[in-house]
Amino acid sequence: MKATKLLHNHGQSLWLDNITRDLLYTGVLKRYIEELSVTGLTSNPTIFDHAIKNSCAYDAAIRERLAQGKCGELLFFELALEDISRAADLFRSIHNQSNGMDGWVSLEVSPALAYDAASTLAAAKELRARAARPNVFIKIPGTKEGLPAIEEAIFAGVPVNVTLLFSREQYLAAADAFMRGIERRIAVGLKPDVSSVASVFVSRWDGAVAGKVPPALFNQLGIAMANRTYKAYRELLNSPRWLRAFNAGARPQRLLWASTGTKDPKASDVLYVKALAAPFTVNTMPEATLLALADHGELGSIMSADGGDCEMVLARFGESGVNLEALAAQLQVEGAKAFVKSWNELLAVIASKSNALSKGEVHAISTH
Repeated sequence: MKATKLLHNHGQSLWLDNITRDLLYTGVLKRYIEELSVTGLTSNPTIFDHAIKNSCAYDAAIRERLAQGKCGELLFFELALEDISRAADLFRSIHNQSNGMDGWVSLEVSPALAYDAASTLAAAKELRARAARPNVFIKIPGTKEGLPAIEEAIFAGVPVNVTLLFSREQYLAAADAFMRGIERRIAVGLKPDVSSVASVFVSRWDGAVAGKVPPALFNQLGIAMANRTYKAYRELLNSPRWLRAFNAGARPQRLLWASTGTKDPKASDVLYVKALAAPFTVNTMPEATLLALADHGELGSIMSADGGDCEMVLARFGESGVNLEALAAQLQVEGAKAFVKSWNELLAVIASKSNALSKGEVHAISTH
């Protein structure tokens, strides 16, 4: 049995962290669903940037929008919504069979809005309405400024994928925003079954301390932080606050592991996937990581609800001079900046392609 199926059988959802028209239109994504137990998909500006830049698959659609006088951000979101809607339709049967627990696809609001709660909320509502699919998450960053938008979006009935979380404290703040939105719905008599996931980024921790800690600690920080967060997640699901909401009909906000591709060439290509195997969670992984996992026939142990030895491991990082709280804040700021950079690059690609196509040039802006 493939390790992808084993992981699925353990109760963890495998989502693909990628989307391209080639994946959608050549049957590759459908094959991943059928053969590799993929039950959802996530996207971000970087993914769309690479997809549009390295392919001619979007050229006809761009030409059509240009003829309609559309450009820039408006043109991009029309392309993205076409892809997201098609992907959502591929996962619709899974969504229905799981009673809405799985089969989700995610689309992000403009990263330029990361520190503007009101605009983020307005964009989330608009994208949700335009997608017109029950199984589309709108990604909102879990920054301090993003938390009010998360609460208001949940209260408004918009399913949210909270992104850019790195630590237990950032996760708990996002979970609190989700719970406030749910509790407000209950208080005014609205159905509280609004879905959400909280995306915790893992591998970036190890990239941040690479070469700055003893070799014995290489590639351990991300997993230890994930274990600390998983313990908090399990405790929240057992809390009286959550159980009251559950009794009123609320759905749990599932924990999602993001940034799970191995960056260190000396480490296992499924390092984070194997270490983060846990029931009632999601792992969204790059295509290369998914295919590597499919080649493996075993997984190893399941994450411990009590966090295992994470605090002991984290103490070693503290002794090595790593300020975990400061680094968590830094990673979130850097993550938001990186998404804005990718967003600007994406819009530049859209502009470059639009200009080339309007002149009758047909090419992919690619090194391939």
